[in-house]
Amino acid sequence: MLPTPAAPCADPLAELPPPLRKLAALGVQRRYRTHAMLIEEGDQGGSVYIVLSGRLRAFVSDSRGREVTLGLHGPGEYVGEMSLDGGPRSASVQAVVPTVCVVVTRETMLRHLALDPELSRELIMRLIRRARLATESARSMALLDVYSRLKALLEDRSQPLPDGGRQMERLTHQAMASEIGCSREMVSRLLKDLESGGYVAVQGARLAVLKPLPAKW
Repeated sequence: MLPTPAAPCADPLAELPPPLRKLAALGVQRRYRTHAMLIEEGDQGGSVYIVLSGRLRAFVSDSRGREVTLGLHGPGEYVGEMSLDGGPRSASVQAVVPTVCVVVTRETMLRHLALDPELSRELIMRLIRRARLATESARSMALLDVYSRLKALLEDRSQPLPDGGRQMERLTHQAMASEIGCSREMVSRLLKDLESGGYVAVQGARLAVLKPLPAKW
């Protein structure tokens, strides 16, 4: 009896939105290990990275090594488009987990944008969304206290459960601190207090929000 032929491998580009799929077909696939740096803030370079699998973190840092996370980007998203104007990189990008990307050069993307109005519209809408997020982040940093920013993070990231609680992927205290612009020690203290009050609980690789978080702390 002849062995059953193996099923063909799924096309990793098939899950991308049509505009990105056309662009990705012009690039080169590359694999990045956890913590690998794809982009360094301030460097010159124009390649765009389209995520096929894994996750990337965009962040900025200062001379003392303090970091603020700007966003996490998973499959179907891309980073690096801010340097299409030829300027230096505005942020660093690092792989959070093993990640596969399609790398498209600046020249290739600019040529393709001239031929694909759908991708041009998508890029414009993406830049508008990023501008809105930057405005919200600036407002949060300026007007909300640390607990309010942590509360917003927990509520935004957690997903509702049938029992009425919520659950999210467990982040390190440093990762949370980088996202909300405070010290790791402050996050640790607030989470310990919330855990003691029965509001949150660590459940393996997940963080459970057991009941609505208080408005103030």
